[in-house]
Order: sequence, then structure tokens, then C-alpha cells
Amino acid sequence: MLKFVDLFCGGGFGARGAVKAGAAPILAVDAWQLAASTYKSNFPSAEVICSPIEDLDPIELAKKYKPDVLLTSPECTSHSIARGAKPGCELSKETAIGIIPWIETMKPRWLIVENVNRMKKWGRHQELVSAIESYGYTVNDLLLNSADFGVPQARKRMFLVCDLQGSVITQEDLVALRPKSINSARSIIDWSGVYKSRPLYREKRAQATIDRAERAIEALGRGKDFIIVYYGSDYAGGWQSLDAPLRTVTTIDRFGLVTWENDTPYLRMLQPPELLQAMGAGSKHLLSYGSRRDKVKLCGNGVCSPVMEMIFKQIIKIENYKVRIAS
Repeated sequence: MLKFVDLFCGGGFGARGAVKAGAAPILAVDAWQLAASTYKSNFPSAEVICSPIEDLDPIELAKKYKPDVLLTSPECTSHSIARGAKPGCELSKETAIGIIPWIETMKPRWLIVENVNRMKKWGRHQELVSAIESYGYTVNDLLLNSADFGVPQARKRMFLVCDLQGSVITQEDLVALRPKSINSARSIIDWSGVYKSRPLYREKRAQATIDRAERAIEALGRGKDFIIVYYGSDYAGGWQSLDAPLRTVTTIDRFGLVTWENDTPYLRMLQPPELLQAMGAGSKHLLSYGSRRDKVKLCGNGVCSPVMEMIFKQIIKIENYKVRIAS
């Protein structure tokens, strides 16, 4: 079985995909205690350390752990456009450079680096890629949209999939492993009524929210459910249809569901179990700790599980092929 070490592991969404593909986590590291606890609750056999990676000694850890894959998701918020006009924190960006000692000491055959695509605009991005190549890796630079993998969310992310033995992996290779299906935002909604909505037109409702909703109602007509999108930068009017994949889940509350009762529109925010479905993690993935806000943040920081599943499936396919050739 393929074994992996998971740096910046978050709540284990990427690991969920890797495990589904047939791999096993042996060590995970995250600086946020709630994320580390969430990971441990989902993958109890892995050792989970709560610490910044720069405070750990990869030389000592490499004596105990020999991963086939080093999976890394360095901090992305300082690269992301979701931060709006706020200046990015250089120390946050530098966490990506921090993976280099782990590569050098653990010497995994495979390395995966996941981040927002805007990481490529960072001044040290090419330095990171050159360092990876200097250890003998072939770097496959992929821009993958989770919606192409059957995830009910449009989430574009950069994946550097790197192999010491020179394998070439393409987006087409990965998409071909996934059933041809596109899931809409409608599929993640809990329609049971367990989450209570309030009238859209109520006292103290922000005018900006009303404006977003009225643009949607004008476009769709009355009686049609839709999602209000907050904090967007896509100039799409602040709303979206339920028949399209959900727009990108972020670390803050972003989505409000508008439904109708007797020609009256009602509004509620999407809840963590619905966002969990939008990440493709499945109902077995646990969010056992933290507040509602914490759980939203865990989802927004995560990697869509089916995307990582297909990456690991392709890695396992390549590994198995070379074993057959050798035998």
C-alpha cells in the first residue's frame, strides 16, 4: 500500500481522497490544533503533530517515516484573491519554501504541492520549482478544476505532481479516471428543513443582500430557488443558479440559500455539512470539533477529495505498471 506524509494537512480532505484511492497516511502535520484534531478523528492510525513545520526536525522524522508520497498544501490565503485588497503576508507564503528540507531528508518518490494558481505570481515560486527539480524530480504543473472531477463545486487549484522517475501526468489522464458527470449545487443542499430560514425581507437585512437577491429574482423569475454569493470577485451579480456547481468555498461564510414559501422568499446560510458535500469528502468524513465558523474555515482551507483521489489513482496506476514490467 502506498504510504504518504501530509504537511499542512488541514482537516484531511485531501487525505480522504488519497485513502479512497488506496493509500494510507502515516504522518500528518498542521499548525492549527482544531485541524490536527479533525484529521486524527478521521485517520486514527496516522501520527498527527500540531506544529508549524519549521519547528520540527525532518531529519529525525525521516528516521521513522519513509513515505512513497509527500503531500503538501502550503498556506494559500496570502496568495488568494479571496483576501481582496489586503497585502499578503510574506511569512505565510514562505511556508512553501519550508517543504524543501522535508523533500531532501525523506526522499519520497512522489511529491505533490497544492495551492491556488496565483501562487505562480509569487516571486519565489520559480525558486521552489527549481529546487524541486534540483533533487531530480520531473514537475508536472497542472491547473485542475474540481468540477471536472464530479465535485459539485468550481474550485481551480494548482497541483505540482512530481516524480523522481520522470513520469508525465496530464490533466486529461486524471479526468479520464473520473466518471463523466457534473454535479450541481442543488445536490449538496439539505432539503429536509432541519436548517431554518428567515424571510428575505426582514428588518435589519443588509441592503446589499437584498440587491443581490433581487438581481437573481429578476433573472430567474419568482418562485425559483437560488444561492446568494457574498465576497465574490467574479462580477456575476452576487448570485448563482442551483443548477451549476457551487462557486469556490472559502474560509468565511459565503453562500446563502434563497427558497420560496407561498410566494415569499426565505434566506439561510449554507451549513458545514453542505459545504462538506461541496468538497466531495463524503458523509463519512467527520467534522467533530469547533464552532460553525471553524468548520466553514476547515472546508475553505481544504482540497477537494475526488481531485486528490484521481491524482493518487494515477500514481498507483503508474507504480503498478512498472511493477508488472519489472516482473
